[in-house]
Amino acid sequence: HVQLVESGGASVQAGGSLRLSCVASGDTIGRYCMGWFRQIPDKEREGVAGIESDGSTSYADSVKGRFTVSQDSAKNTVYLQMNSLKPEDTAAYYCVAERALVCPPLEPDRYPYWGQGTQVTVS
Repeated sequence: HVQLVESGGASVQAGGSLRLSCVASGDTIGRYCMGWFRQIPDKEREGVAGIESDGSTSYADSVKGRFTVSQDSAKNTVYLQMNSLKPEDTAAYYCVAERALVCPPLEPDRYPYWGQGTQVTVS
């Protein structure tokens, strides 16, 4: 099955930008529904963005217009470009994957493969 490793998390000022990367190994991302979740301690995980093998994307209302999810099949990598960051975007961000013909909604229990997470702090 696929293994996921995120990177790119950092501390930034409000209004700034970051790009998170998720490198997949063990399988090709083209076979998977890919996505990004985030979690603040003691709160539920929140689906942020999803991308299907055909490039179709979906976003949480809280990030629409600010975040962009993309993928590079040649690098087997998924990205999350985050612009106009706000303090409320502070969280651990996780890359997720599910092998399915029809991508499920961005609900944590629908995605069995998770990376280790990368911390984003906005002040």
